[in-house]
Amino acid sequence: MAITSKGLQELGFVPNKDFILDAEKDMEWLSDQPQPSDAEISAGQASWDAKEYARKRKAEYPSIDECVHAILDDDLVALQEKRAAVKAKYPKG
Repeated sequence: MAITSKGLQELGFVPNKDFILDAEKDMEWLSDQPQPSDAEISAGQASWDAKEYARKRKAEYPSIDECVHAILDDDLVALQEKRAAVKAKYPKG
């Protein structure tokens, strides 16, 4: 598997601080930490990929403002229905 920015980020490394990855996937290692192996980066990428459903859910869940208004307006049923619809749309992997 190719070296990926998301795989490195999942391992806790920060782009442009710990590494630079160009369009050709050539990497310059800047971190004081040891450079992870290709297998470790692949595992990080797999971990990132496995959380895609959570990223999609987060983008569509009701906002904090909507949640507060639902609580104050005693409309928790509608809020839970919105959340359930998002969970059904993006089930866990």
